[in-house]
Amino acid sequence: MRAVAIVVFACLLAACGAPRNAYDPNAHIVRGGETLFSIAWRYGKDPQDLARWNKLGDGSLIHPGDVIYLTPSSAAAAAPRGSSSRPAPKSLPKVPTQPPPPWTWPTSGRVSVEFGGKPGTGTGILIDGKAGQSITAAASGRVVYAGSGLIGYGQLIIIKHNDTYLSAYGYNASLLVKEGEAINKGQRIATMGEGPERKARLHFEIRRNGKPVNPRQFLPGR
Repeated sequence: MRAVAIVVFACLLAACGAPRNAYDPNAHIVRGGETLFSIAWRYGKDPQDLARWNKLGDGSLIHPGDVIYLTPSSAAAAAPRGSSSRPAPKSLPKVPTQPPPPWTWPTSGRVSVEFGGKPGTGTGILIDGKAGQSITAAASGRVVYAGSGLIGYGQLIIIKHNDTYLSAYGYNASLLVKEGEAINKGQRIATMGEGPERKARLHFEIRRNGKPVNPRQFLPGR
């Protein structure tokens, strides 16, 4: 009987046209509070690539329930599935790499975990400090994400510096800026909170074309 029930349920799903993206690892369904930048951050993608693959323009207008395809092949495969699909072009022009901005350290304190180390996600560095300590922007830019929707980062801020470089600041106790806000280098953007080990620290990342890079190669020596 159980086997029959499973078959009947599968047939009902097929009859109802169960969406391909419901189980497609190359697709993401937008949830409330997500932005294209936060989705790209989650999957280690370049937000510009996601925008182009999904024909989203600048990617600023996405809504809960939208399907974001994570590869150009998955976007192309979705093309025949109704007028709401966003087929990808056969070839995509490369966005020219822009130079890094001048960086500064986002807070004072000892680096307790280097890039690629643990604990944490391994995609940045952990800087120890005191609860409530000021967190500042490592370079000028615009806030493209401010919230707690990405698991493993706590309260997170992502700043876009140009079309190539982003920086992120996690484990904050409070966020002092909002999405869309223009930020100056050295401007106070948050206060330090606690990481997974209940220690006051900042998780700091720099990403180039969506991929994490070692912040040490950009930050001044100290």
